[in-house]
Amino acid sequence: MTNTLTLRSLDIPSIHKFAVGFDTLFDKLQRLSDTQARDNYPPVNIIKYTDDKYTIELAVAGSKKGDIEVTVENETLVVRGQRVTDVNAEAEYLHHGIGTRSFVRTWPLSEYVEVVTAELQDGILSINLERQIPEEKKPKTIQINYNK
Repeated sequence: MTNTLTLRSLDIPSIHKFAVGFDTLFDKLQRLSDTQARDNYPPVNIIKYTDDKYTIELAVAGSKKGDIEVTVENETLVVRGQRVTDVNAEAEYLHHGIGTRSFVRTWPLSEYVEVVTAELQDGILSINLERQIPEEKKPKTIQINYNK
């Protein structure tokens, strides 16, 4: 009897066919998937609510005001974190399991995708994204004139 181990991961090419309007975003995600796979700190959730609304959640337990910076640079969402740990000279850590290392996480943003809000609550940083297509770029119906 042979046992085989099958590893499953996010299959971006299979998702790509459903990515109407986010084609360039998925292309960029495909290119970055190898580098991001090696750097999995802090843990991340990516949530899709509609075709135009997404949320990225990062687990940043113990982070305080000023520890995290969220910026958009050249159509790239950049989240930087640097925790300053309070060293208590009178105490000794027997186990230090809460991550305190610095990090930088990046995500390419598709055209017209904007960061709407960023909120830190209960150790989860939620970054809300929304695709906001200008009226002049939205599809429009052209009236057909019929000649008799």
